[in-house]
Amino acid sequence: MKLRLISVLKYILLLSLAVLLLYFAFKNVSARTIFREMLKADFVWLALSTAFSFIALISRAYRWKLLIEPLGYHPTLKNTTYSVMVGYFANLAFPRLGEVTRCGSLSTAEKIPFNKLLGTVVVERVIDVISLLLCILLVAIIEFNRLGNFFKKNLTDPAISRLTQITSSVTGIIILAIASIAFVVLLLLVVRYTKRKSGSKWTNLINGFIKGLASIKHLDKPWLFVFHSVFIWFLYYLSVYVCLFAMPFTNGLGFAAALFLLVAGGIGMSAPVQGGIGAYHLLVSQGLLLYGVPLENGLSFATLLHSLQLVTVIVTGSAAMLLLFIQRKKRATHLAPVKSSL
Repeated sequence: MKLRLISVLKYILLLSLAVLLLYFAFKNVSARTIFREMLKADFVWLALSTAFSFIALISRAYRWKLLIEPLGYHPTLKNTTYSVMVGYFANLAFPRLGEVTRCGSLSTAEKIPFNKLLGTVVVERVIDVISLLLCILLVAIIEFNRLGNFFKKNLTDPAISRLTQITSSVTGIIILAIASIAFVVLLLLVVRYTKRKSGSKWTNLINGFIKGLASIKHLDKPWLFVFHSVFIWFLYYLSVYVCLFAMPFTNGLGFAAALFLLVAGGIGMSAPVQGGIGAYHLLVSQGLLLYGVPLENGLSFATLLHSLQLVTVIVTGSAAMLLLFIQRKKRATHLAPVKSSL
């Protein structure tokens, strides 16, 4: 009951944060102007961007399959793809729920232990973080001044400003103290719950999880894994780059701008809010400001690109859930005992 309450409160808090970020992104612009600018988009380029994103999704599913195979299981590419789609869909409801959901989906479809799958997904997440950091490093080399100004304006200065405001007032100090105490209490509750549930079941869970993490050491095709890790982010880059041609105010920005926006969008999507809502719009529009694109136009581009990704995730995720359900029903019907007529 306590954990359920904590989950609900966490969901409300993160959703509130997303709404707050959306407010900060759109507070000085006209929604009508943004919508009007979005209608000017060339949908051929948007379709091409969607195609690149979809291929990246299949490549991600194949890379996950490569990670699972050293554990002694050989899931089909179809089921790993469906599970990845369902995972992205689940992330729209609750950040990081997608990792658990996709493991649960594939575990049910292929009879693979959930804990081992979770370990492989953690490996994937580590690879993604490293990939994003490498992209940031590449942008730092190519667009050093812009990147420095971007981080200073959107991350460093706001954080220092908010911290100064909080610590300069008695109310702020009290709120900070209450938040710290609440965090400690929450941590103690989690530790207590874990101890109460300790035993052979949890030992097996942890052991399976560790095996999943170690799967990267035993890859049958390591170079293919590396290829797909690079290929996924190259496709992400292409999906952003071709989108620049969809809008009249971004079609002359070029390769470096696309890489910069990939990094800004990647950081936004990594924010602990549902589907990167708010954070993505704020960071991408501010990034475009550095390239001379007005705020309203930048928000139009950010909203269009994010909406495109959102629609893709909803459509593919819903379809994958339906297909997995149909597949499960067929298997259950096939395995059901036949009643004798005698």
